[in-house]
Amino acid sequence: MKAPLVSIITPCYNQAKYLRETVKSALASSYRPIELLIINDGSTDNSLEIARELEQEFPEVVVLDQPNGGVSRARNHGIKTAKGEIILPLDGDDLIAPNYMEEAVKVMVARPEVRVVYCQGIKFNEQGQKKWNLKPFSRYQLARDNMIFPATFFWKKDALEVGGFSEDMTMGREDWEFWIKMLKNGGEVVQLPFLGYFYRLTPTSKRKKTATHQKKTERLAYLNAKHIDFFERELNGPLRIQRTWSRSYNNLMKFLGKL
Repeated sequence: MKAPLVSIITPCYNQAKYLRETVKSALASSYRPIELLIINDGSTDNSLEIARELEQEFPEVVVLDQPNGGVSRARNHGIKTAKGEIILPLDGDDLIAPNYMEEAVKVMVARPEVRVVYCQGIKFNEQGQKKWNLKPFSRYQLARDNMIFPATFFWKKDALEVGGFSEDMTMGREDWEFWIKMLKNGGEVVQLPFLGYFYRLTPTSKRKKTATHQKKTERLAYLNAKHIDFFERELNGPLRIQRTWSRSYNNLMKFLGKL
C-alpha cells in the first residue's frame, strides 16, 4: 500500500524569529511523503520573506499568503489547499520530534476507526521546559476541558466534513471546539506513549491573551450555543464557568426543577 501524503499546516503571524526552526523540525521527520504549507497570516515582520526563502530551499515547502484573518482562517486555508490525506497543524513557533509523524501515520493506516492521533507534550521557553500534563481522553473530559493540542493528526476528509476550524470563534481555544465537532459523535482517539510535541511559551501567545474572565465567559456562551446537544449528553446540561462542577451543578438544578 502506498504511504499517504501528510500535509503539515503551519500558520505564521509575526513568528519570523522561530519559523525556520519549526520548519526544520518538521522536515527532520523520519516519515515521507510530506508537504509543508506555510500560511503567512498578514505578518508585519519579515515572516513572509523567511517563508519564501524556505520555499526556495526545500522542495516540500509551499507558501500561501493571506491578509490577517486569524489562526482558524489560516489553518482552513491550508487544509483546503493541502494535497495530503492526513493533516498535521503545526504553529509557526512549535516543534515536533522526528518519530512523531511516522508513529502517528502507522496507527491511522492500521486502524480506520481512529480519527485523531496525538502524543505527549512539553511546554518550553528560553528559561526551561515542563511536562504538559494532559488528562486521558474521554468525551466526558472533552466536554469539561481540552486535552488535545493543535499539533495532532487527523484525516482531511473529517476536517472538511465538520467545516474546519470555526473562524467566528475569536475568543480563543478554537482547537477545543474543533475537537468537539470532530469527535462528539464518535471516532477513536489515540495518544502515543512518548514525547513528540514541544509547545513554545511566548509573552505574546494567544493562549495568554484569551485567559481573561471575559474571554472565558464569551467562550462558554459560544460553545453552549453550538454544542448544547453534546453538553446535555455528557454534563446533563450546559458547560458552566466552574467547568469541573458542571455535571454536579446541572444534576442539582434538574433535581430542583430549575433546568
